[in-house]
Amino acid sequence: MGQITLTVAGRSHTIACRDGEEVHLERLEGILNKHAETALHASGGLSGERTMLFLALILADLYDEAERNPPGGVSPVLLDNLADRLESVAAALEDRAENP
Repeated sequence: MGQITLTVAGRSHTIACRDGEEVHLERLEGILNKHAETALHASGGLSGERTMLFLALILADLYDEAERNPPGGVSPVLLDNLADRLESVAAALEDRAENP
């Protein structure tokens, strides 16, 4: 079992990890720190906990946006809506064909 110290928003956190996961966690640390200044500003620097909350909200918003609008693809939500509409149209056409 490995151990790594990550510094996010100016605060150091030592965590346990599986051997070999260190590089991945350092990459994630970089992603977090890319947004840390915005989170610090939004939280007013009042507490580390509040800063981490804003950081989590920023990342959740980015994740939500990517999920709704995937790069180079169509949103699963849009596909579901289209499928529902097509099923309604098909049902209406079938009903018309059966009851002219």
